[in-house]
Amino acid sequence: QVQLVESGGGLVQAGGSLRLSCAASVRTFSSYAMGWFRQDPGKEREFVAAISWNGGNRDHADSVKGRFTISRDNAKNTVYLQMNSLKPEDTAVYYCAARSSGRYYYTPVEYDYWGQGTQVTVSS
Repeated sequence: QVQLVESGGGLVQAGGSLRLSCAASVRTFSSYAMGWFRQDPGKEREFVAAISWNGGNRDHADSVKGRFTISRDNAKNTVYLQMNSLKPEDTAVYYCAARSSGRYYYTPVEYDYWGQGTQVTVSS
């Protein structure tokens, strides 16, 4: 069983920055691909970013490319999402997810474990 705990969300003005963290309680963290997703009420959960087991491959949704960066520190069992130049449309609950495979995918159904989510609110 993998437990994921997100932190770092909050209220920020447009143009500001936040860094989300996701700490995993698992011995073999380095064998998991990790992803970040977000969800607005009444909408489907959408892909934001993902990273392979060793950080060698990563990808970001077109809507956040150039503004958000996913990274991981396997020594700390933690994955990060650095969010810069935030926009009001980035407002959502952000979820961390783990897939028990080194390769990442883009759809929520491919992930095995989820955190509880952290709220990000961007004011205009």
